[in-house]
Amino acid sequence: MAVDAHGLPGDLPEAARAYASFQGRIGRTMAGSEPWWPPRPQAGTNAPNVVVVLVDDLGYSDVGCFGSEIATPHIDRLADEGVRYTDFHVTPMCSPTRAALLTGRNSHAAGVGYVAHADPGFPGHAMELADDVSTIAEVLRDNGYATLMVGKWHLCKDADATDTGSRRSWPLQRGFDRFYGILDGLTDMFHPHALYRDNTRVTPEEYPEDYYFTDDITDEAIAMLRSAKASDPSRPVFLYFAHGAVHAPLNARAEEIERHRGAYEVGWDRIRAERFRRQRELGVVADGTRLAPRNSETGDDVRPWEELSEDQKQVFARYMEVYAAVVQTVDASLGRLRSALEELGEWDDTVVLFTSDNGASREGEAQGSTQYFDVLRHYHGAGDLDGAFERDRQAIDLIGGPRSLPHYPRGWAMASNTPFRLYKINTHAGGHTVPAIVSWPRRLSGVAGGIRRQYVHVTDVFPTILELTGATAAGHRHGVGLKPLAGHGFARSLEDPDVPETHREQYYEMQGHRGYYRDGWEIVTRHVPLTPFGDHEWELYDLRADPTETRDLAARYPELVAGLAARWERAAWENQVFPLNEGSGLQRARRPEREKAFARPVRLVPGTPTLERYRSLMLVYRRSFRVTVDLDFAPGDRGVLFAHGGKSGGYSMSVDGDELTYVHNHSAEMTELALGAVAAGRQRIVLDVTALEGGTHVDVRVLVRGQVRGKADALPMPMGMAMFQGIDVGVDRGSPVSWARFDAEGTFPYTGTLHSVTWTPGDPAPGTGPETLAKLREIGMAFE
Repeated sequence: MAVDAHGLPGDLPEAARAYASFQGRIGRTMAGSEPWWPPRPQAGTNAPNVVVVLVDDLGYSDVGCFGSEIATPHIDRLADEGVRYTDFHVTPMCSPTRAALLTGRNSHAAGVGYVAHADPGFPGHAMELADDVSTIAEVLRDNGYATLMVGKWHLCKDADATDTGSRRSWPLQRGFDRFYGILDGLTDMFHPHALYRDNTRVTPEEYPEDYYFTDDITDEAIAMLRSAKASDPSRPVFLYFAHGAVHAPLNARAEEIERHRGAYEVGWDRIRAERFRRQRELGVVADGTRLAPRNSETGDDVRPWEELSEDQKQVFARYMEVYAAVVQTVDASLGRLRSALEELGEWDDTVVLFTSDNGASREGEAQGSTQYFDVLRHYHGAGDLDGAFERDRQAIDLIGGPRSLPHYPRGWAMASNTPFRLYKINTHAGGHTVPAIVSWPRRLSGVAGGIRRQYVHVTDVFPTILELTGATAAGHRHGVGLKPLAGHGFARSLEDPDVPETHREQYYEMQGHRGYYRDGWEIVTRHVPLTPFGDHEWELYDLRADPTETRDLAARYPELVAGLAARWERAAWENQVFPLNEGSGLQRARRPEREKAFARPVRLVPGTPTLERYRSLMLVYRRSFRVTVDLDFAPGDRGVLFAHGGKSGGYSMSVDGDELTYVHNHSAEMTELALGAVAAGRQRIVLDVTALEGGTHVDVRVLVRGQVRGKADALPMPMGMAMFQGIDVGVDRGSPVSWARFDAEGTFPYTGTLHSVTWTPGDPAPGTGPETLAKLREIGMAFE
C-alpha cells in the first residue's frame, strides 16, 4: 500500500488525512518532539508600548510648550524629551477625528463624517465604524499587543448606546481587550451619566463626594497597565487614553479653579497677543507668521474685550479660570500615567502621542453659559438666551463646580486657537490645526526638544504606529476586504527634521464647510447655511508664506483654485462625503424606521438600572406623554417616585411628609408644584404632559385618582441631550433633578411599596411630525 510523507495511506480522504495528521502532531508533542500549536502573532522585535492621549476640544495654544500661560509641566516635559509637530491636522469635529485616528482612513470613508448623534442613512454618515476598515487596536491585537482604552469613545449611534443596541461599533468589538469610560460625546465630570466597563453599563447609586471623571479614568488606565504587565511583562501594550476634558461642561474642583483667580481679567485680546509672542519665542510659529485678525464673520465674531461691560468681563474671566483648571487636570493625569509606566520600568520603551481631536470649541457662543445644554437650545430651534446672562452672573461662584455645566464664550476659543482663524467645525485652520507631541525616550533622546514643521494629518498616525512597532496589517477583516489606508507614515521625521513631508494632499469637510490642501496651497470655504454651494465660496492661501490664512489669493490665481476644487470633488466622491449638509437640519432630523421602537411605552419597576439616555429621551422628546405611578401608600412612606434627567434639566416626583411634589428643572431654573396629601391605599398618580407648538414648551397636569392636583403651563422642556441622566424609578441616581432635595435627602430612595411607573408616549408636538421632514427636505433641495 502506498503511503505519503507522513506515513498515511495515499488514498485516505482529505478530511481523514487532516485529522490523522493532527493526531500525529499531538502524539509527537506528548512524546516531547515538537509543539503543534501555532505561535502567537508578534509585532517587531522589541516592539514598544504605544500610548495615544487624545484631549477633547483642546486649542492649539492651550499648553505651555505651544505658548500657553497655563502651567502644564508634564506636557511640557514630554515635549522637552520628544518632538513637537507644529503643522499637525485633524478633522474639525470629535467623532470624525476619532474614526480617522483609529482607522487610518478618512473619516467619511470610515463611516463617521459627522458627530455621532445623527443617522441620516448615508454610508459616509453612518455614525459607526464601517465593516471594511480596521482599527489600529484590531491590528495591534492581532500582532500580540494587549489593547486597552479609557475615556470617551463616541463612535457608535445614539440608538446603539443602549443595553439592547448593536455593539458592533463598541470598543471591545473594534479591537480593545479592555474599556472603561463613556460611549457618548460628553459627560458631567462630577456625575457621569453612563459609565461602561467593557461591554457592560455601570450604574452606581451615587458618586463619592470627591469623584472626578479624569481621576477615575486615570486610575483605571494605571490599573489596566499594571495588570497587563503583571500578567505577561513581555507583551507590549497599546493604551488609547481619550479624555472627556476639555469638552464642555467645564468642571473642576474649587481649589483647582482658585489657582487661576484673576489670571484672565486682562481679557482674550491680551491673552491671545501674549500667547502669540511666546509662540514666536518658542519657535512654534515660524518667523514672519502673522497673527490672524479677530474673527469677525457674522455669527463667529468676537467683540473686543474693552467693549464688554464690567459684569461681562467678570463672568467671562471666571469661565476661562475654570477652563485653565481643567487643562491642568489633563496635565496632572499625564504625570500620573508617566509615573506608573516609570514604576513598571516601561517608560523608556513607550511611544506617546499627545494631541487634540479638533480646534477649540465655539459652542459657548457669544456669552457662554453656566448650563451648556441651554446654549445648545438654538441648534434645536428653541429660541435665544434672553435673561440667561443675569442668571449666570448671580451664579458666578458656582461656575465650574458640581452644580453647573459651564462653557466659555467663543472669544476664549479664539484665544485658544492662536494664531489661527475660526473654531471647531470650521475647515479654516482654527478648526483642525492642533498641538501634537511625540515622545519615545529610547529612540528620540538625540533629538529631544525638536520641532517638526512637516504637514501631518491624523490619518498618518495608523501607518506610523505600524512602522514604529513592526506590526503588519491584514487586508481583510472578518472576511471583508478593507479600504486602503489614507494616511502616510511620518516615522522618519521623528529623528530627521529635514525629510520631506509624506502627506501631500488632504480634503476637509464639516457641516458644509470644505477645504483642500496640496503641497502648501489650500482652498477653503466658510459655508453659510441655506445658501448655494459653489466654486464662488473658495478662498485660496499659500500656507508656506501665510499659515494663518490672512491673504486670500483666489482672485489672483483662479486656475489654481479650479484645479484644487476639482481635486476636492474627486476626493469627496472617493470618500463618500456626499450629501453635503446644506444647513436645513435634515441631517439630524432624519432617523431610521427602527428607532420608532424607542417610542413604545415602557413599564419600569423599582430596582431597574437607570434607563439609557436615548431610550428615555425618545419617550418624551418634542411630544406629549403620560407618566403613570402605581403604588400602595402608607402614611410615612417617602422618597422619589421617579426622576428623569439631572441638574441640566428634567422632571421628577417625590413624596415627603405624606405630601406629593412635582419638580420641573429647565437649566437649573426650578418650577415646583405642591400637590397635596397622599391618602393611604392603592394610588394611581398621573403626570400628563402636553407638548405645545414646536415641542420646546409643555403644559403639565398632575392627577391623583383622576382629580387634577396641580398644573403649570408653558414650561420650557429640556432639549437635546439636556436630560442625559436617563430615567430612574424609586430613586434619583447620579446628577439630581433637584439640588435642594439632594442636599436634604441624597438620592432619596422610596421607602414604601412602589409597584411600577409607566411612560406612555403621545403625539408629536404640532409642527414636529412627519411633515417636518418633508419641509426640511424641500428647504435643503433648494440649496443643493
